Amino acid sequence: MNNTKASTGWGSRLRSWFPDREFFMRSEGQVRFITISSRVQMTAAAIAVVVFTIWAVSMAVAGWTQYRATADRLSLLDREAKVATATERVNAYRGNLDAVTSDLVKRQEFIEDMVASLPEDVKSVENVSDSTTEAAATVDKVSASIPEAAELARIEARQLAFVEGLTRYADWRAKKAASALKQLGLNPDSMIRSADRSAMGGPLEKLATSADGTIDPRFERLGLSIARMSALENGLAGVPQVAPASVDMVTSSYGYRRDPFTGAAAMHSGLDFRGPLGEPIYAAAAGRVSYVGWKSGYGKTVEITHGNGLMTRYAHMSAFRAKVGERVEPGQTIGAIGSTGRSTGPHLHFEVRINNRAVNPRTFLETAPHVLEEIRRAPQLARAD
Repeated sequence: MNNTKASTGWGSRLRSWFPDREFFMRSEGQVRFITISSRVQMTAAAIAVVVFTIWAVSMAVAGWTQYRATADRLSLLDREAKVATATERVNAYRGNLDAVTSDLVKRQEFIEDMVASLPEDVKSVENVSDSTTEAAATVDKVSASIPEAAELARIEARQLAFVEGLTRYADWRAKKAASALKQLGLNPDSMIRSADRSAMGGPLEKLATSADGTIDPRFERLGLSIARMSALENGLAGVPQVAPASVDMVTSSYGYRRDPFTGAAAMHSGLDFRGPLGEPIYAAAAGRVSYVGWKSGYGKTVEITHGNGLMTRYAHMSAFRAKVGERVEPGQTIGAIGSTGRSTGPHLHFEVRINNRAVNPRTFLETAPHVLEEIRRAPQLARAD
């Protein structure tokens, strides 16, 4: 009974959407009336809906089929390209050993070009292995036993020669850096120890030069030589080398002097540069800002750590231009001259400290620029460090 009522309700609603319609037409003075019943209208509407639905479904199916066909074709082409590439490489190794060897030779020549013009001084470096004789014997034996692998054996010999040459170069640069540090009154060995004790960490990833996980001692020696060279040259980069102020007048030197307030003898642990209020103050070397704030007696102060125990202090500032943790370069503005703290007038108090022990800054400011200029004139190997 409920179904009958529902059917009757839908029927009534459809008839209300499609009531009987009557049209009249005038032709040659005569009027004709045409009546389109509700049933005829519903039938026509149903046919139109069915036709539209069939068309929409057919278009959707055609579109999906075309999309899948295109996607499958592209996927197949991609997979075929990868298989072809892998197949080509396998065939190259399997059937054209000469071509593979030629590629390796060219790569080796490219590597060797990086050190094509090593300084003559490099040849005088001792305590580095020389595998020339051993490598030549290996090439002879391989050539006799496996002729097709002779060129590969020659490449291996050239690699060993390259590694040993690069080791000599790294040792040579380390020797020059150590000599420069000694001229500045610094201990190269202590700088290396400081570098070894610096904060570091990470997962252990052992280096290997063979498939069994071992490393050739000649390659290991190269790594140690480059590490030593890097530590010493980084130490040189942190040496104060730029005047911290653009004024030439030093009103108080490092050492004992008469205290300006008490008149008694006192130790002055830095240099005082007199200058106008607000004159820029510059970082004397590359480093990281470790302190910005007020220090008793120093007033407004900035401290920069340069690694290996080196630190520079800039005091009596009127303004700060640096933040703690900021990385600064030599000559970068870090503040302005002032007269804060225990001061009789606008000036910069500049200190150099090694492991928190004050040393004479004049030694660095007068000697370091010449020493560093000399070592920078030495030939440098691109990306060796």
